[in-house]
Amino acid sequence: MKRVLIIEDEKPIAELERDYFELHGFAADLVHDGAEGLAMALSGSYDLILLDLNLPGTNGLDVCRAIRDKLDVPILIVSARDEEIDKIRGFGLGADDYITKPFSPSELIARAKAHLARYERFASRAAAAGSEQDQIKVRELVIDKASRRVYVRGEEVILPAREFDVLAFMAANPNRVFSKEELFERLWGFDSAGDIATVAVHIRRVREKIEAVPSNPQFIETVWGAGYRFTV
Repeated sequence: MKRVLIIEDEKPIAELERDYFELHGFAADLVHDGAEGLAMALSGSYDLILLDLNLPGTNGLDVCRAIRDKLDVPILIVSARDEEIDKIRGFGLGADDYITKPFSPSELIARAKAHLARYERFASRAAAAGSEQDQIKVRELVIDKASRRVYVRGEEVILPAREFDVLAFMAANPNRVFSKEELFERLWGFDSAGDIATVAVHIRRVREKIEAVPSNPQFIETVWGAGYRFTV
């Protein structure tokens, strides 16, 4: 049974979310405080996290950042804040989806299932990677596909699942330009819940971790008007 952690300070909304998840075969835990929610999330025992932004204790954006730095787990922000800047910040900190209140409970469940399925596909690809070339080495960058680890100048950098897949896919197809649409289709699938803008967010986060000067990338280059290219 899949386990969901709901971090939501409005108890009626949290209980509604729990009831719908349990109705669809999930086990759900509720917590109404940001700091406590973060501690429970980092226990590593949840398959999906629902996260509000306006939380007492620690705000939702800080909770999202801290979870993403440690765990590869779907994070769905559910918030009454519907400004574009909030959505951009949420995706930039590693959220997989952003749902505004009021929301359709059925759509929430559908999106949650879609993201869980996507993470399971990532896990399957990781298992299959052992049969392919184990490592990709480009200058000071080493991508170990079997262990899903990345090293830059001999130091390991931590990439969550989606970021690793973006980097590994592009490095395995060097010097080819991929549009945002093509990357989204290849790595997320057009049937996935989410926004194509997440591609640019993931590219930026990968650059911040592997490039010496992210504003002047040497590995993942922007080809203006066309997309991105991994240069060897």
